Amino acid sequence: MTNQPQSPRHTKPTSPPPVMEPGYQQPMTDPLPYAGQDLEVPEDPHATELGIVTATPVGHNGVRVAAEETDAWSMPGGMALIVLLAIGAVAIGLGVFGAVASAPVITVLGVVLFIAMYFGFTSLTVIQPGETKVLQFLGRYVGTVRRPGLQLTTPFTSKRRVSVKVNNFETHELKVNDSDGNPVNIAAIIVWQVADTAKATFAVENSQHFVEVQAEAALRHVASTHPYDNAAPGEESLRGSTELVAMELAQEVAARVAIAGIEIVEARISSLAYAQEIAHAMLQRQQAAAVIAARSMIVEGAVGMVEQALRRLETDSVVQMSEERKAQMVANLLLVLCGDSRATPVINTNP
Repeated sequence: MTNQPQSPRHTKPTSPPPVMEPGYQQPMTDPLPYAGQDLEVPEDPHATELGIVTATPVGHNGVRVAAEETDAWSMPGGMALIVLLAIGAVAIGLGVFGAVASAPVITVLGVVLFIAMYFGFTSLTVIQPGETKVLQFLGRYVGTVRRPGLQLTTPFTSKRRVSVKVNNFETHELKVNDSDGNPVNIAAIIVWQVADTAKATFAVENSQHFVEVQAEAALRHVASTHPYDNAAPGEESLRGSTELVAMELAQEVAARVAIAGIEIVEARISSLAYAQEIAHAMLQRQQAAAVIAARSMIVEGAVGMVEQALRRLETDSVVQMSEERKAQMVANLLLVLCGDSRATPVINTNP
């Protein structure tokens, strides 16, 4: 038996591990709950100090940008403006004097002062009431200035305006199936405000569009978990418990938009009705229920009146009636009291 030469096995070359940026973690195996449960976000002790935006996974392949708002250095810029204007005047004077006196050193000093004045003016910014300025230095988040007026901030920083005024919008009229499977048209008014300017700037692409989309998603979910009407005992309906449904909607929208640094001030149901294709049938059902309730009340009152009449006749010994006459009297009284049309009496003249 001869030994056959064995061909070498081809092994798949191993690829080098991917390079991970600071603050990135591998996605988790199971998707995280979207809303209604607590989510622990690991904190990097060096991220706050260095201003690095950390990221934690969401779902299977997504990442969450975790940026917390911090106060940027600032001071009133009125005095700084006066000083910069004075430096500019001195720089222009030195430049003119150096050019006339042929003194290059003085001219260079004037140019240096003028450049310093220009850099100083880049530190000035005007903030309107209800607005803030988010500062970035070479792409890194520095902080947020909330004090209105002329402010002196860190030089060489880019300043992005972020409004913190109260906003509101009305969702589109959505067609949703309630918990009983009936299609209903529903709309809501959402009042919101930016609470964390860093998250509103860096965590989402467009905070206003993000709020609108999440509000409609929350409205669909809330409407599908409640019946439109005729709720079971201990259950809230969309039409009968509007305040509770609005509170539930506000809480769910707030949980969905918290990642964007937005808080919900108020949520109200603005439109609620059955869909057009079943509106007529549901109206007939409501009318039938109202008729049944009215008939039940009429019958209950008529029976009580008949019972009282028979008792009074027997107690006062007004007339003695057999059981057959009593039954005939009860039938006549119920016919008169429960009938839709007005009764026409017929007098029996037979002895």
